[in-house]
Parts: sequence; structure tokens; C-alpha cells
Amino acid sequence: MSESGAISAPRVVVGVSGSPGSLTALCRAVEEARRRGAELWPVLAWEPPEGDLPARRSPYASFMVDELQRRAREKLVTALGEVFGVDGPALPMRALVARGAPGWTLVEIADGEGDVLVIGAGRRGRLRRALRPSVSRYCLAHATCPVLAVPPSPLEAGLRAVHRRNVLGLRLDMRRARKEFETVPPVA
Repeated sequence: MSESGAISAPRVVVGVSGSPGSLTALCRAVEEARRRGAELWPVLAWEPPEGDLPARRSPYASFMVDELQRRAREKLVTALGEVFGVDGPALPMRALVARGAPGWTLVEIADGEGDVLVIGAGRRGRLRRALRPSVSRYCLAHATCPVLAVPPSPLEAGLRAVHRRNVLGLRLDMRRARKEFETVPPVA
């Protein structure tokens, strides 16, 4: 992506998908960008559900691709709104929606000498690992710049457990929830 010999400003590129893990990574990327005096580049990478080749062969491909790109743009705007609100991050930012496999796209964008790539490194079960390749593993293996893998928020597992109990119609054990809440360190 960068031209040889061109000196570019340092960037903090962060993968944003709208998931809780990516929102945690976005918050960490803002801190990193402020610390380094760098520009923040939130990137939402997307690709057609069946991949690029079937999408190109489809008779309604252009309509489908335009619609998918519009949805990706909306998802990125929503994620940025959830993290920053109306005020924005109060630092230079360039948000991108890029078509391509997420890992490959993030590595291609974060190719500058002063770049840092920030990704969410969520916990994944065996089934998810078998069905979908890990974006964080790809980035860690292929990036030419430093990669910061952000672990999920400690509250994320608790929220998933509460959601499962609600879906199954089970009662919430408040003593256990209170105990878990007390073990979470306060935000400084």
C-alpha cells in the first residue's frame, strides 16, 4: 500500500467489526494513538458471504455488492458512535471500509514503517475456529508492523452467560453475579 521511499505519518490501524471485542480494541487503539501521537485508522473489512468469485458470477452482483458495502459503512459508523459518541475521538482519524478478507486487508493497510495494528483477540471455541479462520492469528503471523492483540473485556464472558440464561429462561443467581462483579477491577 505504501510507496517505497515515501515517509508517512505514524498510524494506529484497528480492525472494527462491531463485536464487543473489536470495540474493546478500538478503545485501546485510541489510547495507543494518543500515546504515540499517531493518526487513528479504524477499518471495517468485509467480503461477500460466498466470497468474491461467486459474487462476480452472480447476475445481481453489482446490487448485492453495493448493498453489502452500504451495510458495512453503517456498521462502522454505528461502532464509532458507540465508542466515541457525538464528540468523536479528539484526535486525527480516518475511518475506512475495505473489501477483502479481514486479516489480509488489515495487514495490507498497516504496512507503514511507523504503523501499529490493533486487533481484538477474543476467546473462540473449537467449532468457531473450525468454521472461521482467526483474524488475529492471521495478523500476528503476517503483519510487518507491531501488532497489539487486545484480550476481551472481563465483563464480556459474564454478559454472554447472562444472555444464555435469559434465552433458556433460567433464573439469574444474584449472589454469583455480585461476587463476579466485585472481582472486576475498577477502570482507572
